Amino acid sequence: MKRIKIGLALLAALFFLNGCAPRNASIASQRKIYFVVKSVDTQFWRSAIGGANAAKAEYNVELTVVGPETEEDYAQQNACIEQAIAERADAIIFSAISYTDNADAIQAAAEAGIKIVIIDSDVDSRRVHARIGTDNIQAGRMTGMAVLDTDEDALCVGIVNFDLSSRNGQEREQGLRQVLEQDGRVSQIYTINVAATPEDAQAGSMTLLARHPEINVLVGLNEPLAVGVGRAANALGRSGRMRVIGFDTNVECVDMMRGGTISALITQNPYAMGYLGVEYAWKLLEGETVDPNTWLDTATTIVSRENMFTPESQRALFSFD
Repeated sequence: MKRIKIGLALLAALFFLNGCAPRNASIASQRKIYFVVKSVDTQFWRSAIGGANAAKAEYNVELTVVGPETEEDYAQQNACIEQAIAERADAIIFSAISYTDNADAIQAAAEAGIKIVIIDSDVDSRRVHARIGTDNIQAGRMTGMAVLDTDEDALCVGIVNFDLSSRNGQEREQGLRQVLEQDGRVSQIYTINVAATPEDAQAGSMTLLARHPEINVLVGLNEPLAVGVGRAANALGRSGRMRVIGFDTNVECVDMMRGGTISALITQNPYAMGYLGVEYAWKLLEGETVDPNTWLDTATTIVSRENMFTPESQRALFSFD
């Protein structure tokens, strides 16, 4: 799929300039939009919800946010989509836990005349009307760059990834492996897939390290996994002696980077995803057309322990909280 990048300056303009978008809809004509998230219990999705709520006020829409507690419960997501259909939603903003297992529910919503906007993680459907989010293969390559940003002569890499059916996790690992396999210092790459919780990520990390004690770089590919790999490094007394790379950010991750446990974080912009999800749903409902095969690519940044206190890095670490 093609991708269009949005620059940081444009994102800032979207959120801080007033008077840029029509706001003449009456309360009676409010569009009804459902935002079906992957989880209601992580900083990433709380930030995305914050962006959606800002756009809700900007575009005068009725916004309902629903989703499971954990990022494995695709069945609950399907139930939320069914609820949106029953409530005669005009549009659904959606991030798929499962590329395949969420497809039929999204198809049913589209057949009911609901506009579908995908953010963050794709679904196997040709009935999607717009796609917004990170270029996950490129973000995986950026993760690889962070892994390799060391003077170590020999690297053995452990990857802690989430559900195999989630498209964005697999794309991140694909991009990461592309970079690592081109560097002669990397001797082995091992992957373990776990539930997307800090507890499961910590347990999975410790299992991986027990099987392969030669691992000297550990990577977690989303926010809960980043927390879990950092906790594992601390629990095993390997903080500062093993390179740890995380994905996304929250207060615990930032504290671990400040303390030297985490070497770098690959930060996305979930606030922008939520905001633009509502904006593009509104545009579609107003009759605008969008190429569903072109991803609107939101910003991704590498923040390291060395640059974490720069203004740019602080904005990335605490994106519109």
